[in-house]
Amino acid sequence: MPTEPLSRGRIVAAAIDLIEREGADAVSMRRIAAELGVGVMSLYNHVPNKDALLNGVAEAVLSEIEFTDDPDAHWSDRVRTQARAFRQIAHDHPRSTMLVVSRQLHSTAGLLPVERALATLRSAGFDGADAVRMLRMFIAYIVGSLLREVGVTPTFAPVHNRLVKAESVDPALFPEVSALAPLLDQCDHEAEFEFGLELLIQAISVHAARREGTR
Repeated sequence: MPTEPLSRGRIVAAAIDLIEREGADAVSMRRIAAELGVGVMSLYNHVPNKDALLNGVAEAVLSEIEFTDDPDAHWSDRVRTQARAFRQIAHDHPRSTMLVVSRQLHSTAGLLPVERALATLRSAGFDGADAVRMLRMFIAYIVGSLLREVGVTPTFAPVHNRLVKAESVDPALFPEVSALAPLLDQCDHEAEFEFGLELLIQAISVHAARREGTR
């Protein structure tokens, strides 16, 4: 079977695969060439440098977001849909998603999620400043949830360490931690994400009502 011709898409896909296995620090033009079994100089015909390659990774990951929200739906339902869509690509590509949020992207793939989120909030009546603040808040929440899921390590690899070991906690010094240790030691990531998402949306709704009441 003939080898697929070298292309930007193949190079980016190889970089994503490497990042998910070993982390972004493992990426170099030489390493990607080795992964593809080609000479390193051949990569430069498709990707000018490592920075452009990492931008390509971020754009490829963002392009996988599936926007299926109904523009006629209530803004809170649209926000839920958009947040869940971003979380899904973060769940599919956890290490590459951390690269996404660390880079400034000006491409269509990079700006489309931002445009949709801001348009949703603006259509709900929020002014520009509030819409930007809310967008940043949701991004911070989603990224924080991702870090909790995959673990905070140099390469964001999954970890399964217990948060609290009940047998090592002195109940006299830490009565609440001791009593709630079984709950602290378990986490349904899906349920936790939905719980936090609902709190954020409720807080935004209260903020909107207060602003409306001051007019």
